[in-house]
Amino acid sequence: MNLNKIKQHSVTLNNQPAHHPGLWQSQHTSINNINQLNHSITILNTHSQGCEELLQVSQKLAQLSQEGRWIVLISPPNIAYKRLLNNAGVRMDRILLVHAKDEVESLWAMEKALTNGTSSAVIAWTNHLNNRDNRRLQIIAKSACATGYIIAKTKNEMTH
Repeated sequence: MNLNKIKQHSVTLNNQPAHHPGLWQSQHTSINNINQLNHSITILNTHSQGCEELLQVSQKLAQLSQEGRWIVLISPPNIAYKRLLNNAGVRMDRILLVHAKDEVESLWAMEKALTNGTSSAVIAWTNHLNNRDNRRLQIIAKSACATGYIIAKTKNEMTH
């Protein structure tokens, strides 16, 4: 449902928008503010398991975690990410960990986390990102309510 269309077609009485008393309205962050933010999905290629790349974005994640929405980690490898994020000032009570069974499930989880409005950032680790998946991410970015990062292994790392 497009909430912007609903708002545009609401009736006003005495310069006050009409609303139903049972209609939920956010007191903190309006849907319009979330949708107007310029969110993107950044692909970070790694020769390691993504520790250096996670460190590069950790300050941004610390800022985003203060919003009170989730920082979603999808299929992170065992790289001591908890210590790294904690040291960067990320609110650990705002971390949501998702373990996907395969690449398809990882991308599906990323799409849902980016577009549902409850996350401020989504980081997914992947072994394979083909042209089709890359195009899908470009489409998802248009409706994202969060910042996304894909930490993708380079071909050299996949052979080790």
